[in-house]
Amino acid sequence: MNFCEKLQLLRKSKGYTQEKLAEEMHVSRQAVAKWESGMAWPDIENLLQISNLFHVTVDYLVRSQDCGAVQAKNEMSETDEMIRFRLKANQNTYAAYMNEVAATRFDSHDYRYEEGEWAYHDTYVGGEQFAGEEAVWKSGQAVYAMNYMGRVLGDNFSGHFLKEALRAADMAMPYRGPAYYQQGEYLYKCRVNGDVNWFQGYEEIFCRGEKVYECYFHGGTMR
Repeated sequence: MNFCEKLQLLRKSKGYTQEKLAEEMHVSRQAVAKWESGMAWPDIENLLQISNLFHVTVDYLVRSQDCGAVQAKNEMSETDEMIRFRLKANQNTYAAYMNEVAATRFDSHDYRYEEGEWAYHDTYVGGEQFAGEEAVWKSGQAVYAMNYMGRVLGDNFSGHFLKEALRAADMAMPYRGPAYYQQGEYLYKCRVNGDVNWFQGYEEIFCRGEKVYECYFHGGTMR
């Protein structure tokens, strides 16, 4: 996902029109339109404004991206293929209330999704305080795994909103949910150190400014 797409996603997740974003940043609507179409880049001051407004880092906005560049259509790497499958599995299991299977451990909740040579399994125990693991296999060989542990902190926590945020994960942030997601009074934030080969991360949910949920996770590819 390039900067243009990220800006559109962030703007729409907050319910802003281009006019509203322009008003918040004290720029013209034409400037916002050019940023989203790739015809122009915001300067550093505007990037900092966007970062502060949407609670994301400047690094997230600009890393390894060039809106004006035409990328070569190379064959998808196996890692990218695995990430795309993991995202599809995420949208067809726990986060989508789908494909729950028989428990593999005492009192566990398990979800499984398969497509061709790929298989995904997610299993967790607990409720308001929980721990689990998800893993991906290709042709019966483990290629990726991630462990997580989290807890509910407030009465206003919404499991429906958490699932909605998890379904919004993309290639830029394929670990849990996106860097930022907002719907109504709820705000989801996620930050990660490392890349898909070796990473640690933290996600949290706020309701009207109060933190109501948090989760730590770490994982990587198998060798």
